[in-house]
Amino acid sequence: MEEELKAELDLIEKRGLTRKIKNLRFLDPVRAVAEDGKEYVVFSSNNYLGLTHAPEVIEAAKEANNYGTGSGGARLTTGGHFEAGILEKKLADFKHTEKALIFNTGYMTNLGVLYGLVKHKDVVFSDELNHASIIDGAKISKATVKVYKHADVADLERLLKEDATEGNRFIITDGVFSMDGDIAPLPDLVKLAEKYEATLIVDDAHAVGVIGDDGSGTSAHFGLQGKVDLQVGTMSKALAAEGGYVAGKKIFIDYLINKSRPFIFSTALAPAPAAAAAAALDLLIKNKEIYLQRLWSNTVRMRQLLENACIPLVEGETPIIPIMVGEASLASEIAGALAEKGVLISAIRPPTVAQGQSRLRLTVTAAHTEEQLAHAADLIIKVWQDAKRKRA
Repeated sequence: MEEELKAELDLIEKRGLTRKIKNLRFLDPVRAVAEDGKEYVVFSSNNYLGLTHAPEVIEAAKEANNYGTGSGGARLTTGGHFEAGILEKKLADFKHTEKALIFNTGYMTNLGVLYGLVKHKDVVFSDELNHASIIDGAKISKATVKVYKHADVADLERLLKEDATEGNRFIITDGVFSMDGDIAPLPDLVKLAEKYEATLIVDDAHAVGVIGDDGSGTSAHFGLQGKVDLQVGTMSKALAAEGGYVAGKKIFIDYLINKSRPFIFSTALAPAPAAAAAAALDLLIKNKEIYLQRLWSNTVRMRQLLENACIPLVEGETPIIPIMVGEASLASEIAGALAEKGVLISAIRPPTVAQGQSRLRLTVTAAHTEEQLAHAADLIIKVWQDAKRKRA
């Protein structure tokens, strides 16, 4: 077997798709140091509001550690710590829903929601660019899965019209898509869900703390609070901690508590990450205008700097700024050259994106300074031009 694994790894290397872990220690939300002592400015993090190093968040985690560094077991057998229950109440209020439930990760939340709710006679209608956790959750549910073209409402309705299932229908989409940074056409999805009596699920992992007047995500962005059946999210991005959650009607959440195996059989999160996420959420609610304005100002500035130099960006308005490269090896080459100059940007390659769609996924945060934005843009433009010149 080892020979087979080596052959496959060699092929991955030949295609420029090798993945390696880079160990970092973050000095603040946007600066990190590697094991060799080299320091980087980070543009590959989903720490959109920069709250990982907020004193209030750190203090909340420290205080919660007084109640133990681990939970000791699953919530239904060992019992749940107060911090989890407090956070769930805050999340439900923030998302304008009746109730919320915490899972160990955002990935596990999508698996747990779909595995818990969707039955083999049901049909899942899934956007073709949905996150891997949605794809995997739909697969393990054993339901029929119908994939509609990205953000194509007409294609989705065509599939809904053709469907004659005896079971339930589920429409599921990312709110903000993680690789392109665009926003789902939620008003149209809400209309289709109502028309075809489908349950609508929105993954707001990259939307919370990013869009909506209050930073609560896609529903708020379109003024559709209360129109989405279930909203999935994570505490590991704008909320500066760990874990995932689902928020929605009480009947859905109560059912998941009793039927979602990933929730029932997983050891619960420790008190510290739940307390940290609750503190970050409090900061977002209290200072939403400041954080959101800074995030959007930085996003617009970085886009302007790169667009002025004709760097090929995917159009959008969120802090996820994809720089389209095409070839996987070229994306790795450019990311490597930027890293040598002290700027970290992710090279996204297949299978995360389709063949020929490799890109640099640049993420801007509210914590980046104007100087960091300008410096990174200058380096990206220079490295991009040098790489293209070499291959011309």
